Amino acid sequence: MTAPVIFDPHSLPSDDNVNKYTFCVELKSSQWFLQKGKMIAYYGRIEFNGIGHGRLDRLLRTSFHSPLHAGDWVVADGSGKMLLADRAFDVNSYDLDDGNLTIRSGNLLAYQPSLALKQSIVPGFLTLIGTGKFVAASNGPVVFMEPPIRVDPQALVGWADCPSPCHHYDHGYMTGVLGGIRSLTGLGGTSGEEHQFEFVGAGTVLLQSTEVLMAEQATGQVASEPGVPGGGQGAPGQAGAAPRLPGQLGDLQRRFGL
Repeated sequence: MTAPVIFDPHSLPSDDNVNKYTFCVELKSSQWFLQKGKMIAYYGRIEFNGIGHGRLDRLLRTSFHSPLHAGDWVVADGSGKMLLADRAFDVNSYDLDDGNLTIRSGNLLAYQPSLALKQSIVPGFLTLIGTGKFVAASNGPVVFMEPPIRVDPQALVGWADCPSPCHHYDHGYMTGVLGGIRSLTGLGGTSGEEHQFEFVGAGTVLLQSTEVLMAEQATGQVASEPGVPGGGQGAPGQAGAAPRLPGQLGDLQRRFGL
């Protein structure tokens, strides 16, 4: 049996993958924006400040422009090495060079402040603009495709340097009785063969290699487990969770594959 690799602050990589599920960010008296719940451990002297912290106002003015998601993010500030992961999904880093990339909000784990985060006009997505590195998760490896292309909404991770997609519906879906009921009510959902996102123009489309979305989880919530501080604040459906009301935004987004 092969002995496990044991890491320390010196052997951990800098701004690179530890394995396909874990990424290591090195801070050198610097900051990274981090989605709550994605840091699993760190070495060094690192502070985590919520969005709106007075000392970081100048940083926020240039790098964070998504008020609807402000409660989901923190700023990691200091020196050390920080490990990021998301429920054993594939994790990778990507570099933008004076570009723009729109990504599903739940897939984005962290990004450098040299990038500006903005709210996309497409519900459930965020846009990064500028030059810098970001870290994202996916359900399986990411595949990069060139438009024009039609994509199963469940498989879509994001798109770079190309216009936002249009909805495309199969003719049979539009004219069939079941399709009519689904389009009006959202009941029963749709498959990628009935409804796609259509991309045209120059750019790159990012797909995960499965049509199963990453399991929805309320950001930063702690599972109800004995001995875990903050336990009992689990995601909807778990013990101690607040009941989910019909018609909430998440329900609408799931109906339309967002």
